[in-house]
Amino acid sequence: MAGALLTATLAGPSSMPAHSAPASLYAPSALVMTTGHGEKAATTTPERAVTVTCAYTPSGTHPDPRQACADLDRVNGDLDRLATLRGNETGRPCTKEYRPIVVTVEGVWRGTRVNYEHTFANPCIKETQGASAFAF
Repeated sequence: MAGALLTATLAGPSSMPAHSAPASLYAPSALVMTTGHGEKAATTTPERAVTVTCAYTPSGTHPDPRQACADLDRVNGDLDRLATLRGNETGRPCTKEYRPIVVTVEGVWRGTRVNYEHTFANPCIKETQGASAFAF
C-alpha cells in the first residue's frame, strides 16, 4: 500500500498540465495616457484618454501609436525626457498664459510598471514641447 501511495505521489505532478504561461519574445508594453486641465491629476477630471501598446506591433486608440512608440523607444521609456523631447521644433509661438494641462501615463513599459504625471503650462506648450506621444 505504501508503495502504491508513493507511486501515485510521484506520478501525480508529472501527469498534471503545467500552469506556467508561455514565454513571450517581447516584454509587455501597454499604456493608458490621459489629459485634463488642472495642475495635479488627483484634482483634475480626465478629458481625454488613449491607449498605446508597443509590444511587437504598435497599436491602440492613440491617434499615432507608431510615433508614440517610437518616441518612447527613443528615450528608453524615460517619461521625464519624453515631456521635453521636441523642444519647440515646430516654431509655433505659444502665449505665456497659465492654463495648466496635466498628462498622465499608467501601465507597463517593457515589463516595468509606470505611473507618471507631468503638468504643462498650457496646451500649446504641451503640443510644441512634449513628444508626439502626448499629442492626443
